[in-house]
Amino acid sequence: MSSAGLPRSSSAPLKDGIPPKELLDDLCSRFVLNVPKEDQQSFERILFLVEYAHWFYEDNSVENNPSLKSFTLKEFTSLMFNSCDVLKPYVPHIDDIFKDFTSYKVRVPVTGAIILDQTYERCVLVKGWKGTSWSFPRGKKNKDEEDDACAIREVLEETGFNVSKLINKDEFIEMTFGPQRVRLYIVGGVKDDTTFAPQTKKEISEIAWQRLDELQPANRDVISRSVAGLKLYMVAPFLKSLRSWISSHQPPIAPKPDTPARAMSVWKARGSSSGTNLVMTETPSNTNPVSVSVSVSNSSEKVGPGRSFRSFQFNSGPILQAIESAFL
Repeated sequence: MSSAGLPRSSSAPLKDGIPPKELLDDLCSRFVLNVPKEDQQSFERILFLVEYAHWFYEDNSVENNPSLKSFTLKEFTSLMFNSCDVLKPYVPHIDDIFKDFTSYKVRVPVTGAIILDQTYERCVLVKGWKGTSWSFPRGKKNKDEEDDACAIREVLEETGFNVSKLINKDEFIEMTFGPQRVRLYIVGGVKDDTTFAPQTKKEISEIAWQRLDELQPANRDVISRSVAGLKLYMVAPFLKSLRSWISSHQPPIAPKPDTPARAMSVWKARGSSSGTNLVMTETPSNTNPVSVSVSVSNSSEKVGPGRSFRSFQFNSGPILQAIESAFL
């Protein structure tokens, strides 16, 4: 076995970079078969497992073996379904299954944190691995995970900073975007010399302190439209509520108008693109300030999982047989 726990032969030269079946079988055994039975009862759970396998493949297999090809999640899902014996029967329905999965993912609640410095003049933003989109550190909840626990985990993964002793369960801004609820806990008073570095690979390309007065509230278009070269995904919609919170809370250190805290990048992935500068502006919205807990969507439409999710039942016989053969 290799250091990554995969068969040695998986490091052999590959045709067109396609991973060998034994590597895909190993990933299937690790991430799909050897899990609690409850995680095998729906395609939504199965594809989350396939997504975990995809992350492992990209972060470890591809990185350790340059001859391996990198794949999108949809491409990798197709490879897994065509290789894993217990998933092969569902290959004819893979497009519908994947479509249902992506629809389901946008309904999974998201939590994270708005990290403020000691003067409340700046906040921590992270930039995704690809593109120029900046956001507060946040991520989707795991099954049965509490909101604050998810926020602590996601912030730690994306910034390397542990907010568990700073988070207040009652201090948050919550908004709803279509079917998805997003809750960001406000964590103030963090020193500007705090060390930040993501714990996950190829997810975050840069971390920066950004001045709040350079982030302007915007209209609904900001979620999908590039602003001054940077996308304000999951930033601008929270700014009015955040400023309302700041106006009613005293910062640990009073701001100094003559020497304002400056925006600065504190961590950047090696080899990542520089993009544009950190200043992000937008035409201010004319709406009145909103409360800390708000909703930007009045839609009551509930889009249920696709038919393949509702009718899915995993055949446990082939699973048990595959598990046994995997350890022969």
